[in-house]
Amino acid sequence: MQIKVAIVEDQRDLREMLGILINGSPGFACIGTFADAEEALLKISDTSPDVVLVDIHLPGKSGIQLIAQLTLQMPNTKFMVCSSLEDDENIFNALKAGANGYIIKSSAPVKILDAIQDVYNGGAPMSSQIARKVVAHFNPRSQDHAEFNKLSPREKEILAYLAKGYRYKEIAGFLFISVETVRKHIQNIYEKLQVGSRTDALNKIGGKSILF
Repeated sequence: MQIKVAIVEDQRDLREMLGILINGSPGFACIGTFADAEEALLKISDTSPDVVLVDIHLPGKSGIQLIAQLTLQMPNTKFMVCSSLEDDENIFNALKAGANGYIIKSSAPVKILDAIQDVYNGGAPMSSQIARKVVAHFNPRSQDHAEFNKLSPREKEILAYLAKGYRYKEIAGFLFISVETVRKHIQNIYEKLQVGSRTDALNKIGGKSILF
């Protein structure tokens, strides 16, 4: 039994290359290729694919919009993003839209075939760099570091003194700056972390351990 694959990709060379790869591999068959979302919406359901490879950056509707629509029309079909985009917004929007996997276009051919097989079997294949972003998103410690890294080196230094219980005047003396400058830095820290107190700031970054 062959896995029937459809491709939605606006770059002609890549679209043809993927089709040749799939048709030339035992157990796979490319049953349709489409250059944009509009064409796919009109024709893809007639091909009854098991797996659809979808690029995100398409002319007209995006691949994310396409996935959101097709998952309603084709609930038994698996959708896998095949894109060069690696930013958090596109990754999570694609997954929220219904994508079952997400691989990078530059992946080796064998990786693409393995991912198609995996998603067909019920898996959620992702290129390693995509998987790391997904894991980090749900890892509280990673989120703590993300909040902490919003701060400048000087702000981190001042927050460390605050965590130790020092007053503004003492911090100003340690750093050879004015009390007013310390106050402005602390105000910036609170604004960046969207908090209103020293305690809340430390809680937002995951506690004192991240500072020392």
